[in-house]
Amino acid sequence: MAIDDSPSSFFSPWPDRLRHSAIILLAAGLALTVLVAFGGLSPLRATAVFACIAAAALVPWRLHNAAASREDVRGVNPVETAAVSAIVAGMPDPAVLLDRAGRVIHLNAAAAQLAPALRRNELAQFALRSPEIITALREAIATTEARRATYLDHVPVDRWMELIITPVPVPTLFGGTDKCMLMTFHDQTPLRRVEEMRADFVANASHELRTPLAALSGFIDTLQGPAKDDAKARERFLGIMHTQATRMARLIDDLLSLSRVELSAHVRPDTLVDIVPIIRQVADGLEPLARERQVVIDIDLPDAPVSIAGDREELLRLFENLIENALKYGASGGKVIVSLTSAMSGEGAPEVRVIVRDFGPGIAPEHLPRLTERFYRVDVGDSRAQGGTGLGLSLVKHIVNRHRGRLLIESVLKHGATFTACFPQAKIPDST
Repeated sequence: MAIDDSPSSFFSPWPDRLRHSAIILLAAGLALTVLVAFGGLSPLRATAVFACIAAAALVPWRLHNAAASREDVRGVNPVETAAVSAIVAGMPDPAVLLDRAGRVIHLNAAAAQLAPALRRNELAQFALRSPEIITALREAIATTEARRATYLDHVPVDRWMELIITPVPVPTLFGGTDKCMLMTFHDQTPLRRVEEMRADFVANASHELRTPLAALSGFIDTLQGPAKDDAKARERFLGIMHTQATRMARLIDDLLSLSRVELSAHVRPDTLVDIVPIIRQVADGLEPLARERQVVIDIDLPDAPVSIAGDREELLRLFENLIENALKYGASGGKVIVSLTSAMSGEGAPEVRVIVRDFGPGIAPEHLPRLTERFYRVDVGDSRAQGGTGLGLSLVKHIVNRHRGRLLIESVLKHGATFTACFPQAKIPDST
């Protein structure tokens, strides 16, 4: 392979000005050497001439290099470096770094998704139009103090957001310090919803308890006063009081059961349980209610055991709620079918399905998504007349979720309703 030793090839990796200076010095050195060799110039004079030429060639290059370095330093803002950009990009919440004028220096992907109108080197006020945000940002810029603001974002869905503006001291180009503004956004919607649910739960529970308590108190006052010696009234009032006390006891029992299930929601049961005898036990226990409502319970269960990983007491409560609801609200159909089948889930995993179907009036479509909400009733008067607490299906949903299953509800008006509890099928350990 031929080697290119030409000057242009040898000096090509060097900076342009340095390469030009080196070529000039090389040519001058060769010329002076020739002159000294032929006696046209003494070595001392040749050395002096070469030094002058070297100074003339190299000093401008050094000055240009120093000037270029100073320009590079001036052109790099300390907060515009890749390190600062990486820090903002790595923040889990939406984050935007602004300069003192309110222009965007850096923003992460979460902030771009939250406010697509945000652009680098543009004023954030134009992209964030919420009055709470603009007010907090102006105050933070004016005072260089931290500010907080809470606002409701309506796009694409209603979300409660909290904005925190934190002044961040940064070095300037000339050795001083300045304040940038770091804006971080935190989604408060889950906390708001939990708080609303808690408030609704307390209000509903208080209301449900207050009604039977008021009835009990009123009848007690009546029995102690005007009806003190009226045996017939006393007998009727005592029956009503017993019904109200039973309703209140059941409500408290459901509340405690729901609380226990929620506390252990993150712990999946790991005990293998055969659900066939559990379903039979529940159906046998509800036979008196079925006879009272003149409803036949038709059970279609396999003879072989069907095991799932579950909690026996919770499963008893689950099937009791499903079958009892079918007996109470679907009584006009005259029959309730309880069956068990094996199927595949949407992910292709084997599962066990317990199906409870009634042939009553059915449920309107607008009610189906809310049936498992606490204290939600399709017909409040009918539910209370049936002794319902409004917590049964909510408890069913939480038990199914704890067992890592699914609850399916299907209904057509005047054609009954079908409730299906789906559970992952347990793997039976190999005994060999």
